[in-house]
Amino acid sequence: MQPASERSALAAMGDVLSPEVLAAVQALYRGEQDRLATAQPVTLADAAYGDDPRQTLDLYALGSADAPVPVMLWVHGGGFVRGEKRSPSHPFNAHAGRWAARHGMLGAVMNYRFAPEHRWPAGGEDVGAAIDWLRAHAAEHGGDPDRIVAVGTSAGAVHVATHLKLRGGDGSGGGLAGAVLLSGLYGFTPLDPRDELYYGTQDLYPARMPLDAVVATELPLLIAGAEYDPPRFQAELGKLLVARLARHGVLPRNYIASGHNHFSLAYHLGTTDTRLGDEILSFIGDRA
Repeated sequence: MQPASERSALAAMGDVLSPEVLAAVQALYRGEQDRLATAQPVTLADAAYGDDPRQTLDLYALGSADAPVPVMLWVHGGGFVRGEKRSPSHPFNAHAGRWAARHGMLGAVMNYRFAPEHRWPAGGEDVGAAIDWLRAHAAEHGGDPDRIVAVGTSAGAVHVATHLKLRGGDGSGGGLAGAVLLSGLYGFTPLDPRDELYYGTQDLYPARMPLDAVVATELPLLIAGAEYDPPRFQAELGKLLVARLARHGVLPRNYIASGHNHFSLAYHLGTTDTRLGDEILSFIGDRA
């Protein structure tokens, strides 16, 4: 359950995306996430899944298991231009890998190349390359290469969806057993000019957005958003659910995180508010 003080603090922040709100959200969870970090160090750091310095990932595991365990690949957000899988200055986004390990999975947290130096489809290509690396090496660390679930948040969700556009068209899911998309932008609403750094000019967006792939894929999906997501993100989630229903005849698994905003949706994972974590665990468990 979400503590009342946390709910009040996030409600006061509203649906604004700004550096100040991001810092406030990180401060809200930093104490708890820092304490959890001391109990779960990184198992394998900076494994290269490509030639670029940004193409690295970290692994988190508790130790040996009786049988291979599911693999959760975390793809961070950052508006296509920022983000870090592990930083000495804060416990995010490594918290997701630690959370996965604590719940009996092999946690993988990846970096990817940034715009504007690396434009579309670099992020989706990097997700695919990280999946290839995990399929080749997860077993060495106790993971099951046939049970990789990618969890992307914000820009990370776009990159996971783009991976499906690039490599999921054959029905294989692009090497994934499932995908969790947290507060992504898939192409139902107009391109924000800020995102031209990644997609290029507005006229290129219709061909590059991952909308068709994320609507059509047969890969099991969990689609989630936050009560205080900005209106554009909420519209994207609602339109995606409607489109999936029209295409497949059933809604995909979905979850709206009440009391959370765009940043806290990702950063509270592993805290005393277990609602999103429980949804992800149940979803990944169904892929067994």
